[in-house]
Amino acid sequence: MPSFALPDDVFEAAAARFPTPFHLYDETAIRERARRLNQAFAWCPDFREYFAVKALPNPAILRIMKEEGCGLDCSSATELTLADACGFRGEEIMFSANAMPPAEYDQARALDALINLDDESDLDLLLAHGGMPETICLRYNPGGDFFLGNTIMGNPGEAKYGMPADALERTLGRLRGLGARRFGLHAFLSSNTMADSYYPELAGILLRLGRELAGRTGLTFAFINLSGGIGIPYRPDQPEVDIAAVGAAVRRVYQEICPEGGVALKSELGRWMTGPCGWLVTRAVHEKRTHRDYIGVDACAADLMRPAMYGAYHHITVCGKRDASADHVYDVTGCLCENNDKFAIQRPLPEIRIGDLLVIHDTGAHGHAMGYNYNGRLRSAEILRNGAGDFRMIRRAETARDYFATLDMDPAADRLLEADSRG
Repeated sequence: MPSFALPDDVFEAAAARFPTPFHLYDETAIRERARRLNQAFAWCPDFREYFAVKALPNPAILRIMKEEGCGLDCSSATELTLADACGFRGEEIMFSANAMPPAEYDQARALDALINLDDESDLDLLLAHGGMPETICLRYNPGGDFFLGNTIMGNPGEAKYGMPADALERTLGRLRGLGARRFGLHAFLSSNTMADSYYPELAGILLRLGRELAGRTGLTFAFINLSGGIGIPYRPDQPEVDIAAVGAAVRRVYQEICPEGGVALKSELGRWMTGPCGWLVTRAVHEKRTHRDYIGVDACAADLMRPAMYGAYHHITVCGKRDASADHVYDVTGCLCENNDKFAIQRPLPEIRIGDLLVIHDTGAHGHAMGYNYNGRLRSAEILRNGAGDFRMIRRAETARDYFATLDMDPAADRLLEADSRG
């Protein structure tokens, strides 16, 4: 169920120090999840988690990941720059290509990052921009539907990522002639799955395929990367994925297919690592009673767009009223000029009054990171609560000066920035 690791008085104390809205992250919880993951796969001496930077791209969080022995999964020049600034180098970085601007290969190769090629056509780009490493990864897409038992878990045939098995073999043949010596396989076949069997099933697919390709090409099969895809329980009635059981099941598959060992194991979890460790804290600022009862808050989809974009559920609690009866039904809305700017639709909640502090749960991944500036709305601050219970701002809220900064070539720019400094 959604994380209730922090009591209401923590959110109230944070809101007394920092203006709402803001995202609050719990450092202790993040470290605990990293350690649980590493322990679940400790049986594989070459296991490494590459935290998906896109989930929570803040240097303070990335440094925590480094201290916990994690690498970083990067997919843009900006994310590579963040990795570099936080001290990640070489095989601590996995760079996954996906219609990348060519110069980003140059940057990744300069950092000696592991390169994960998405398509055989990317090989020519890599040769022209950074050159061929001895170890390289290829992204696999089997096509069709991906099943666990009788349940469709994903539709790889509709995904833009990866290449089929025949393209993998052709690409590996070229790579061998160009100086590559070792390869890994990567795949992402399901998103936010709550099935303990997903990683074991995917591990079996990649291990069998990798051994076959190694036999045909003469290259060394070095590792598999299970990518992300393990979900978190956004709804109160959902159980959490048992990561220890997942690790044990992957071990059984690994030992069956690769009893001699020698193939390393990697993951690229983002949501599972930090999602339950973050909360969007916001205040009720408006009440409207028409065809429905609406509560307007000072956050909006610019701060958390998953509900607007996907219709995603995020649990909401009202500070001081967790045990109160949920005897009112509200749409909880932001202030954007879009009707989908709603954090909850017809949600049973306790009675909410203007000024009440609302906590939107499980925003520690793909929350602040997906923010945007539609309507000129400005993204909120990020606050970190450390192990001692102290708060630290790790990203300030945007100002109008930030919004206008890229208009510095416009004749009105000076007036806009001057107006912001007065406001």
